[in-house]
This record gives sequence, C-alpha cells and structure tokens, in this order.
Amino acid sequence: MKSLQSYSNGAVIEKPSYKFYVLLLIFLHYTLNYMDRQLIAILAIPIQDELGLTDTQLGLLGGFAFALFYSTFAIPIALLADRSNRKKILATAIAIWSGFTAFCGLATSFVQLFAYRLGVGVGEAGGVAPAYSLLSDYFPPHQRTRAIAVISCGIPIGSALGLIVGGVIADYYGWRTAFICIGLAGVLVAPVIWFTVREPERGKYDDFVATSSGPPVREVFRHVVSCPSFWFLSLGMSTGAMVLYGFGFWLPAFFQRSHELSLRDTAWLFGALVLVGGLLGNFLGGWLGDKLGSAKPAYYAYVPSIAFLIGLPLLTSALWVNSLPLAFALFIFPQACGVIGSSPVAVAIQNLGSPAMRTTLVACYLFVVNLIGLGLGATILGALSDSFSARFAEDSLRYSLLVYAALFYPLTAIFYWLAGRRLDQDWYKGE
Repeated sequence: MKSLQSYSNGAVIEKPSYKFYVLLLIFLHYTLNYMDRQLIAILAIPIQDELGLTDTQLGLLGGFAFALFYSTFAIPIALLADRSNRKKILATAIAIWSGFTAFCGLATSFVQLFAYRLGVGVGEAGGVAPAYSLLSDYFPPHQRTRAIAVISCGIPIGSALGLIVGGVIADYYGWRTAFICIGLAGVLVAPVIWFTVREPERGKYDDFVATSSGPPVREVFRHVVSCPSFWFLSLGMSTGAMVLYGFGFWLPAFFQRSHELSLRDTAWLFGALVLVGGLLGNFLGGWLGDKLGSAKPAYYAYVPSIAFLIGLPLLTSALWVNSLPLAFALFIFPQACGVIGSSPVAVAIQNLGSPAMRTTLVACYLFVVNLIGLGLGATILGALSDSFSARFAEDSLRYSLLVYAALFYPLTAIFYWLAGRRLDQDWYKGE
C-alpha cells in the first residue's frame, strides 16, 4: 500500500500524507465536539426566556448535565479502546453526541433538555481518550505535543464556530433550529472516520509489544493511585477547567447583561475572543511544551502554572472595565490560559505510564477533570449569580465571576507547580 512504509523495528509506519489526513480528521472531530459543547452557552438566554429557567438551572444544563455521563462513561470506554478498535469508537461517539445535540432542539422543558444533555455527554465520553491514543501511534514522541496542539486548536475553533454559527442561526430562525442544524452536521462525519481511518499498531514508536488484552484494570488504577504527578496535574487541570468552562458558559450572558449586547453581536464578539485566545493558548502551550518539556519534563506543568499567575490581574481588570473594546483586549490572555495547558498536560499524562495503559490513564485524568471542572464550573457560577441577584441585579454575574476567578486562578497555579516538582521523578522511562 502506498500510504505505508517500514519502521526499523519491523512495525508498519504510515507515510506523512496519510498521517496528516488522520490528524485532519481528528481535528475535525474535535472541532465538532466543541461546537456542540459550546452551543448551549450562546443559546442560554433565549432558552431561559422561553422555558423560564433560573441561572442555577442554566448552570446545570451547561455543566453537570453534560459532565455526569461524560465523566463516568469515559473510563469504561477507554478500557474498551485499550483492547479494541479505537477509530470505530471515535466514529460511534460522534454519531451519538451529534444525534442528541439535534434532539436538544426538540426539548420543551428543563427535564427534557437535561436528559438530552446527558446523552450528549455519553457520546462525547468516547471522543477524547481514544483520539489521544491514536495520535500517539501515528506520531513519534518528539512530534506528539505539536500533533495534540493541532487537534487542540479544534477547541477554540469549534467553540467559536458553535458560538457564531449557533448565534446567527438562532437570531434568524430560533434556538431550536441551531441545535438541529449543528447536530446533524456531526452525523455526516462519523462514516468518514469509520471507513477511511486505519487502526495503527499500538506502541510502535515506544519499543512496546502490544497485546490484545491490555493491562489488568487493577494494575492501571494502582499505578494511578501511587503517582503524585497524576493527581496534581489532574487537580490543576480540574480547577483550570472550572475557570475555562465556567467562564465559557457565562461570559456570553455577561456581555448581554452587563454590556447590553444583542445575541448576534455577542456571538461574534465572544466567538472572536474564544478563537483568538484559544489559538494563542494552544500555540504557546504546544511550542513551549516541546521546547522546554523535551529537556525537562517538569516544564509541562510549570508553563500553565506561570500562565495562570499572569492571567489573573488581566481577567479581573477585564471584568471591571465598562469599555467593551478594552474588555475584549484584556480577556484575550486569560482566555488563552484556559487552554495553554491542554497539550503539555496531555503529553505528560500519557508519559506517566506504559503505552499499554495510555488510553485508560487519559480517561482517568479526564474523569477527574471533567467531573470537577466541567461539572461544577458553570453550576457554581449560576448559583452564585442567583445568590447575588438581590443585591447586584443585572451585575450579579459580574461579581460572581470576580469572586470565582480570585479563588480558582491561584489554586490552579499552585496545583501545576506541585505537579512540576514531581514530574521528572514520575516520568515513564521504559521497561
């Protein structure tokens, strides 16, 4: 086959053109993932107005409803992926989450919308860990951070497209049509992944002999429990995700309430902010991770730690100012902080154990990150906003965001710094 060539240890290695085709498809998969995930943020106010929801209920839809099954299904799906065909799992996952996104457009109550968001979480649970594992078998170690940085660009691009496309469709045709259109788009990509992506040999770049059974589950969990770096990285990413997802869900409402923007203007403004800040964060994370982390693994954690310390004063300033252009400029680097650790931390997590347990390690990490970060972020902010509303009225969300940032930005920096102090010792060096 023209797309294959031999490797020095006898393994079959894909040629660059096919490797980058797979990278492009996984990037598209990631983009659609975050389009569907971010869509509800721009539609929150129209949904609230039609269904009569509180901010706490909105926060539950944006966080807990999605995160509950997204987190709990991720580990069993990852265990399956460590033993079976990963590309088929990816294709099935995108079909499930896209279908439930479309169903969200049919909801007539909070309970129905909550149930459909649970379904979206089930589908997206199969999307991340198998993708990371596939990339590790398509790209050698010195290229992995950049490969993961490429697919991580799907986070800001997908989020921006979800905001802009969803906002524009909702402005013209209503929020229900936005859910249906964007959901159906993902269904079309699933068969392309199923029929055109080849399952690579596991661990071919890592002097690793694959088995069909994978390591015992007890062995993986024992390794996770005994690895301090894993927990500090997971906690750092969790509190960072509380900031990223909490602000990602509520900033559109903040712009509409405190800056009195229309739905369409909010979609364009916040979409641009997510795109610029997210791409900046992914570039810095991927570049600095490869440059510094390849020499000393501790820098995979130190880079996001320093970024969060720099981002806090900029974020608090952005929330205080009344000038919209100035607020936009000040929000850019804090937005970058939310994703700057994505690539370095993903690489670090996968290097805390053998190739046989990579997918499960990532899934355990994502379980902690998403249950805490995604599950609690938007929900806590919604509850804070409701509790502050009697005193601050329309500005209750502004003060909620300020209190939230003052707590979780420093905490995130501390967790990452503690991880960096252990990474060199815990790094997997082969057997």
